[in-house]
Amino acid sequence: MNLNWKRIALIFGFLAVVVLIGYSLYFFFLKPTIPITNQPTNAINGSTGTLPQAGTNSNIKTTGNINGGLQGSEAIPGPPSQTKTETAASITATGGLTKTTALTNNRVYQSTLSGNGQNVIYYDKATGLFYQVGADGRSTPYSDQVFYSVETVYWSTDKTKAVMKFPDGATILYDFATKKQTTLPSHWKDFDFSPNSQQMVFKSMGTSADNRWLAIANADGSGAQKIELLGDTDSTVYPSWSPNGQTIAMYTEDQSFDKQNLYFIGKNSENFKSTIVEGRGLQSQWSENGDRLLYSAYTSNNGYRPALWIVEAQGESIGQNRKNLQLNTWADKCTFSNNDTVYCAVPTQLKEGAGIFYKEMDDVSCDIYKIDLVSGAKTKIAIPEGNQNIETMMTSDDGKYLYFTSQANGKLYKINLK
Repeated sequence: MNLNWKRIALIFGFLAVVVLIGYSLYFFFLKPTIPITNQPTNAINGSTGTLPQAGTNSNIKTTGNINGGLQGSEAIPGPPSQTKTETAASITATGGLTKTTALTNNRVYQSTLSGNGQNVIYYDKATGLFYQVGADGRSTPYSDQVFYSVETVYWSTDKTKAVMKFPDGATILYDFATKKQTTLPSHWKDFDFSPNSQQMVFKSMGTSADNRWLAIANADGSGAQKIELLGDTDSTVYPSWSPNGQTIAMYTEDQSFDKQNLYFIGKNSENFKSTIVEGRGLQSQWSENGDRLLYSAYTSNNGYRPALWIVEAQGESIGQNRKNLQLNTWADKCTFSNNDTVYCAVPTQLKEGAGIFYKEMDDVSCDIYKIDLVSGAKTKIAIPEGNQNIETMMTSDDGKYLYFTSQANGKLYKINLK
């Protein structure tokens, strides 16, 4: 009898498949679960590693859990609310962020405090007119006379007269009170007026070194007279009539790389004392009484950044009480409020070499400091709103307002001091 092995193999294969399928159904669906009697313990706090089932732990409170965080946990803050605002700027200067008010819509030029001590006079290149603006922002023409393309303006002390320089070298003196215009020699430059506005000091720059003079003249340009020969020292001479009328100019002379001697010139060949200037790049301002000189200069010891100094500058006291005010800024950014008080715009940061490359590196925001020259105390009184890069400043005579021009957009702004 011959066995059919092929058929037998098929039968056994079929039975094996049936057994395998049956066992699989039993293992995955019919086998009973084994209860876990020893639950693992959390190594940190000893708690069990399972979470309570929903509805079984009546001790977990849900009140105050509106936003889905667990009670008692630190919430992760989301985006700030649309109604949240930054710290509001103070209406008056109290040391922090301070509100600034733009008084002009356009860039202003050659601004100065008016004769009444309350308003600001400025030149508008677009119209060729001079305007006067008050703390309320209302501008009115200072004169109906149009002057196109004025490049530089030198104001008289009482602000009734101004010498104007034009790009072609033309020089005129205009009296805003009498509306009289006088043409001055084009080789006269760098003017400053006497305290009573009746005379002016200037440089008369002849074609040769032996014909270049520091000179004075009447406010209408008449009666010119030579005071000191300039020769080739033009760049180191600074016409600057002191408020007490004692001196009409200053000049510097090198003592060393980081020091200069500063000399004072009177109109009657007086022999005044000198003082030392720590550095170069002199900028200066007289105190209201003319007894002190505020100035800035830069040195290699300070990374060629401008440093602010004060020194006695009258009579036998010249050179005394010379003091570093420990502020890195330029004297042109300062203004005297009275004889003992100075306000200065101080850049928030100055890169090395800022004193040398003044125009290129004076590009950061400024804070405003008040300096008491009697006690030496200095206080930051304002962080002007809008990250203002301040060019020049002036204060109203009543001490209520501080006006400044912006280096960035050229507009005139106001800060309330009181």
